[in-house]
Amino acid sequence: MRTTKHGAAEPLRKHRRAFGIPLALPAVGVVVCLAAALLIGGSTDTRRTADESVTAAPASVPADSGSPTAAADATMAPTQPLVTSPSPSLRGTPTPSAAGRPPVASRSRRAPSNSPRTPSNSPRTPANTPRTESAVSTGSLAGRIKPAIRYQGVATAYEAGDGNGACLYGPSSDLMIAAMNHTDYESAKACGAYVLVRAANGASITVRIVNECPLPCAPGQLDLSQQAFAKLANLSVGRLPITWTLLSPAASGTISIRYKTGSSQYWCGIQVIGHRNPVAALEVRTANGWRKLHRTDYNYFLAADGNGCGKAMRVSDIYGERLTIDGIALKPDVAQSTRVQFARH
Repeated sequence: MRTTKHGAAEPLRKHRRAFGIPLALPAVGVVVCLAAALLIGGSTDTRRTADESVTAAPASVPADSGSPTAAADATMAPTQPLVTSPSPSLRGTPTPSAAGRPPVASRSRRAPSNSPRTPSNSPRTPANTPRTESAVSTGSLAGRIKPAIRYQGVATAYEAGDGNGACLYGPSSDLMIAAMNHTDYESAKACGAYVLVRAANGASITVRIVNECPLPCAPGQLDLSQQAFAKLANLSVGRLPITWTLLSPAASGTISIRYKTGSSQYWCGIQVIGHRNPVAALEVRTANGWRKLHRTDYNYFLAADGNGCGKAMRVSDIYGERLTIDGIALKPDVAQSTRVQFARH
């Protein structure tokens, strides 16, 4: 109203507009307040509705919904809760994997670092003395005939003549001998073995294997000299059920070495005679070290190229004892005595 008093005269049209402005301002203020109230209330309801719809989206939206929004929600919603701490199963008792492997807890464990060990100053076998394996490896070099095993079979008899046989030990006055069946003879591995034979009637006899009983002699069968068979039963029995075991006899002389007829520095065969325990291997010394020779079924170890013939040799029995023999001249068909023998077992 002051404006109308101090302002210059205006046309009637302008005066009317100026008069209407003050009236319109309160009305506009009321409208603005109402709109603001509606907006505040509406936004709260709208935000609550939006929160509820997001929370319920994974459960309410089907997986095959074609809506882009529904597909986005289904993709983003995790199927399992994310675990940031170690799984309890890794701390407790482990479980087998999908491949079926046993749990880590069930695997073998290494011995603790403070477990007892063999002292470094424990006694050792000198390198230049015969070596005997421990009881753990007893008979480890044996073939089919092994120590401490009782074999079953039958005994038959044959005319032993002068006591010679497939082992080519030569004639002997001791006829307490036997021929081993072809299978257990095992290419002369049984040659020279002492065997304790027992019959069902309680009688027993010790014989030395000097011969081979060819097929059809069955595994376990012993073809005894008639003199040996007669110690067990009458020869008229023919076939006698028996059991037999390998022996390491108490009384025994020393070992002898014999080169086969025709042996020379270009070819030689070597035979071991008079051994207490079955022989498992024979080696000869060469310029390149020790050489193991092949054993024939007629009980000689051969050096077909002559390498090692006339040199030092090493002889091992089935128990692992190894004897070094030197000073044997290359003389064919002569049994040369040594001063060594295998230990008794």
